[in-house]
Amino acid sequence: MDDDVSLKFRKQLLFIDENLMAEDVAALKFLCIDLLPFRKLESVKSALDIFHLLMAEEYLNEEDNSLLVELLHRIKCYSLLKKLGYTKEKVQECLHEKGRVSPYRQMLYELSENITDEMLKDIVFLLQDCLPKRRIPLSALELLILLEKQGLLTENNVQMLEDICLNVSPDLLETVNCYKKAKVSLPQQENTVPVKEALLPHTGDIRVFTCPQKMAIYKMDGPHRGFCLVINNVNFDGSLQERKGSCKDAEELKIVFTWLGLDVRTYSNLTSLEIRDLMRTWQHLQDHKDRDCFICCILSHGESGAIYGKDEELVSIRTIMSHFTAKQCPQLAEKPKLFFIQACQGKEIQRPVHVEADAQIPNLTSMQQSISPSESIPEEADFLLGMATIDGYVSFRHIQQGAWYIQALCSKLELLVPRGEDILSILTEVNEDVGRRVDRLGTKKQMPQPAYTLRRKFIFPIPRDPPPSQQH
Repeated sequence: MDDDVSLKFRKQLLFIDENLMAEDVAALKFLCIDLLPFRKLESVKSALDIFHLLMAEEYLNEEDNSLLVELLHRIKCYSLLKKLGYTKEKVQECLHEKGRVSPYRQMLYELSENITDEMLKDIVFLLQDCLPKRRIPLSALELLILLEKQGLLTENNVQMLEDICLNVSPDLLETVNCYKKAKVSLPQQENTVPVKEALLPHTGDIRVFTCPQKMAIYKMDGPHRGFCLVINNVNFDGSLQERKGSCKDAEELKIVFTWLGLDVRTYSNLTSLEIRDLMRTWQHLQDHKDRDCFICCILSHGESGAIYGKDEELVSIRTIMSHFTAKQCPQLAEKPKLFFIQACQGKEIQRPVHVEADAQIPNLTSMQQSISPSESIPEEADFLLGMATIDGYVSFRHIQQGAWYIQALCSKLELLVPRGEDILSILTEVNEDVGRRVDRLGTKKQMPQPAYTLRRKFIFPIPRDPPPSQQH
């Protein structure tokens, strides 16, 4: 029985290791600096190496995985936590009593999350006389480690950190100031306790750094913004009706995303096989490495968790998106990947004359089981799926003016990107817009639904040109 428990535990560790990216491993190493010998951490190459060290120091075993849960929570790997049977809220409650990562280490990690590449260059320039020669830090975490090695940054001395923040980005000061205020309230005697003991849960101290966090932002300052694919299926080979008004949606998407700096490629009337082939082609494109993001818009008829090809064969939305995970498309690893689906996710309903539903015809049997948007997204980070409607329901399209969802999406992007709003705030406004709409008989409504594994805020840089609607 004990062997079964141990095997299950090690399988969990192996699964976690296989689903963490290089930057996640670097974050784990950093968060464990106060718990493990640094000379051993320096030789770490994978998450499994860290787990071995934690088990050797008796921080981690099959009977107590609390530190593992805390670390995954700190680096925002919530999907992996869910696999272990934990919710984000449940972990937060436990951390107020059992958190082992020190407030100091938490503060530094949060700070690193908010230091952009441009800020890092400025900081390195300011500190070039303090840093080791021939050792240029490649990340904010590496920089902080170098400062600690030089003795310029300690738990009780963050003065240099304050000076840096003040010169580079005063907003970063809030994180440091919150740490200093929280530290004043901690019992002074804890500094005389050996580090390993001080971090154990029996101390009774609240060990959680609770400063309001500012979410980091995806890097969007590369040489090229990215590609945007628009797949527009209007005509079908069998019984599915022509999707009148969809060409207006496709043109609107092309105009708006071109304005936002993306290279838009439009494809019309693709079969299910052609859609799969197209995804494989873009999956292997080397040009992604110089791009900030990837966007794909699909306009078609659909069913729960899937869209129809021109040949009226279903293609799973998850299958489409899975081509662009970090493992399948390394060039887009750690970059945001956005998918917008204009298609029904349920059965056709009675329609008024000028409003059609993007659903299959009655009695056309679907092999798909009901799949929610959140289940359509790969478990890896950095995906967003914007669905025109919630699972099981139809979405509406005006035969002249286009789909409610796509028109609202384009309109809100034009309005809110210049205001600096992030994509989730914009999609919330899209929900509000579409939720207010009703067909001309006042009997049919629609509610879009976003699902995502984004780790940072996604904010389009503000275009130099005015929105397309203001250029005419």
